[in-house]
Amino acid sequence: MHHLRHHESHRVARVGWLRAGVLGANDGIVSTASLIVGFAASEAGQTAVLLAGAAGLVAGALSMACGEFLSVSSQRDTEEADLARERQELVEQPEQELRELAKIYETRGLETELARLVAERMTAHDALGAHARDELGISEELRARPMQAAIVSASSFASGAALPLATAAVLGEPVPPVWIGVAALFYLAMLGGIGAHLGGAAMARPVFRVVAGGVVAMAATAAVGLAFGIAA
Repeated sequence: MHHLRHHESHRVARVGWLRAGVLGANDGIVSTASLIVGFAASEAGQTAVLLAGAAGLVAGALSMACGEFLSVSSQRDTEEADLARERQELVEQPEQELRELAKIYETRGLETELARLVAERMTAHDALGAHARDELGISEELRARPMQAAIVSASSFASGAALPLATAAVLGEPVPPVWIGVAALFYLAMLGGIGAHLGGAAMARPVFRVVAGGVVAMAATAAVGLAFGIAA
């Protein structure tokens, strides 16, 4: 008899890189498109517009990488500190930690005796892992990964920023700010839809959020470009 192994793939395992990827791509599109729209609205030449966009791409990608690395590293440090404390308590106060774990299982619906038995079995198998997961809420799938977050954020920002930059290059001289804005909103809508699909959520709300944010950002930079433009 052949035993089939049931395998489930849960979207929660994607949370770390999905958040960094969507945030990076969204920031890349919005910030670079807004920069290009502002320069184009000021009637700057195509060369100046493209140079500003390229500088924004490089600076933004590096900034995202550094920011994500520092932020997630802080989260990782907190996790490690909690685990170190838990490891010490397991050595110094094993019975108290066992009762604490049993109480957690009891509050989740197990009877007292069964909760104690489960806690004993889990402790014998992997005491630190049980406390990390059930007491601290730290699981391997959701562990903070600073380098992964930095790489995903930088690459996704650069990928997102490249879209309005390539659009500005294709549209030629002079760069029309309105069409840059329209193209950027299209890219943002696609990004919102992709992020919602990967996360298993409905698309309408995520798409609206990213598009609305893009409209506000590009309208603001267009206003600055018109107010302080070359032709002013």
